[in-house]
Amino acid sequence: MIRTCAITSNHEVNFNLKLTELNDSDIQWYWVDFSNPTNKEIELLSNHFHFHPLAIEDCLDDFNQRPKMDFYENYQFLVIHALKQKIFSAVELDMFVGEKWIVTFHKEDMPELEKIWEEILANKMLKQGPFFLMHRIIDRIVDEFFPPVYKMESDLGVIEDNTDNETINDLMDQLFDLRTDMSRLRRTILPMRDLLYRMISSERLKYLKDQHLYFNDVYDHLLKLTEMLESYRDFSSDIRDSYLSVNSNNMNSTMMTLTVITTIFMPLTFIVGVYGMNFENMPELTWHYGYFLILGLMGGIALMMFLYFVKKGWLNPRKKSRKN
Repeated sequence: MIRTCAITSNHEVNFNLKLTELNDSDIQWYWVDFSNPTNKEIELLSNHFHFHPLAIEDCLDDFNQRPKMDFYENYQFLVIHALKQKIFSAVELDMFVGEKWIVTFHKEDMPELEKIWEEILANKMLKQGPFFLMHRIIDRIVDEFFPPVYKMESDLGVIEDNTDNETINDLMDQLFDLRTDMSRLRRTILPMRDLLYRMISSERLKYLKDQHLYFNDVYDHLLKLTEMLESYRDFSSDIRDSYLSVNSNNMNSTMMTLTVITTIFMPLTFIVGVYGMNFENMPELTWHYGYFLILGLMGGIALMMFLYFVKKGWLNPRKKSRKN
């Protein structure tokens, strides 16, 4: 689908004009949006607009290009990444920007562009040129990065507090899923930050001199997002290490308890094994009260070992004295 928006010299906004009508002398500047274009519509990039074949090839590649900015004669070509909110994957938006026009190309629906289009429809007036519209598109895309990042902060707080008393295994699963989402976000935000830095630092973009503050504001937002993600990654690492330490401590306590039980039964097993050999010349076998004496001996050994382990704090490590 191709849709057009043209601004006349009287600052009136006209929609859905034919491409041939956009060359009218009364048109001050225009916006052409290629949304999920057909093969016939894609041919217009070359036949009508005469864009460079390399730029067209970048638009048509099945894999996403890295956010970048290329300079061609009379226009700039930009690759921008928006964000799919649910799966945190990048959606590519290609922009061709000239002094009196802007052409956007995307293979998937982009809510950010729809919102801008609705704003233009509501206002019916748009005095600024294509470079300001380019800023609005980029700014809108960057603004959509904030909600998932803020949600990650909230999710980390829930995992840390664990008010629902979930198991450590469940918490670790949630934490690792969250760290995976952070990595996906970083792969989208960091290249966008580098692109904005290149834009505000480039001397070839003369039009940015008048709008430098606008693009610098977008760059500041991306810096903030980057810092937030880095802090969340560190925070999640601390939570992960804490839960791993708790899990390891619980495992050590369990192993210590089992070790104590095994240690208590070792001498008892030895005694039972000795008197279970069935030799004839064993004087203790003929004792009248030998059975009760051995049981008493075994019980005494077990009790003494149990009291010793309690004193050492091995059965309750949290109350273990500093001397031990």
